[in-house]
Amino acid sequence: MAEFRHIPVMLDEVIEGLRINPKGNYLDCTLGGGGHSSEILKRLTTGRLFAVDKDEDAIAFARKRLGEAPTYIHADFKDTIGSWEGGKLQGVLMDLGVSSYQLDTPERGFSYRYDAPLDMRMDRSVSLTAEEVVNEYSEKALTELLFKYGEEPYARKIAYNIVKARGENAITNTSELVRIIERSIPPKIRYGGSHPAKRVFQAIRIEVNGELSGLFEAVLAAIKLLEKGGRIAVITFHSLEDRIVKQAFKYAETECICPPKTPICTCGKVSEVEIITKKPILPSEEELEINPRAKSAKLRIAEKK
Repeated sequence: MAEFRHIPVMLDEVIEGLRINPKGNYLDCTLGGGGHSSEILKRLTTGRLFAVDKDEDAIAFARKRLGEAPTYIHADFKDTIGSWEGGKLQGVLMDLGVSSYQLDTPERGFSYRYDAPLDMRMDRSVSLTAEEVVNEYSEKALTELLFKYGEEPYARKIAYNIVKARGENAITNTSELVRIIERSIPPKIRYGGSHPAKRVFQAIRIEVNGELSGLFEAVLAAIKLLEKGGRIAVITFHSLEDRIVKQAFKYAETECICPPKTPICTCGKVSEVEIITKKPILPSEEELEINPRAKSAKLRIAEKK
């Protein structure tokens, strides 16, 4: 098993934004390498930390690093929040996306840089894999998937070539998929900018792990778990995630959602939070020098009223 190497993104900004109460209870929805959890624990006295991750490897490594100080929960954080019975929280952290460990472990199949089986499951107890998506989704479904989750301009051509290739032999490895993607993109685009497979791998990974499904509802549910003055901090890594979190915060902040011409409010909606970050916090230049993978990260924070 590879070592769980992970640099926590915007660590100082997250800890400052959460304003840790030593006696408060906190929920780290995405434990990962335990970097954020470690710093939260250092600031707790009688408070408790609940640490969630759908990847059993993450929990196993965190136990070695943090011992039994946190209460570990192996689950999708959206399920955990939806069925929460642990009482009110002083803070919630969501560090979304894929961890460096998952990207750097070839056999997990997350990275286009290694030849590995098409897997991409964060939770390996679930059945859906990247191989199933690539080989069983229809051309139309693949096209829509790449457009929606990868914002891939050559989605239609890539989907066509995937279906054509799998008609001869099943696509089982990341390297096979990368070659198909490269053949589908014009050379002047292929060799300029980021890796040509980046958006496609992102889209398939999001689909396999259901990363965006229920995220809006999970953010709103997490806000309801907060005590007055408690804070929620969310780190996103691509525009689709950030848009959902921004919309959820805005909805939670809005006091009334009645149609504009309604003379009297009948919806009963109340404002639940104050948005602390009117614009998202971005990584500093110093952090990007140490951790280039933080480049696309955005941090948003809101406080419960």
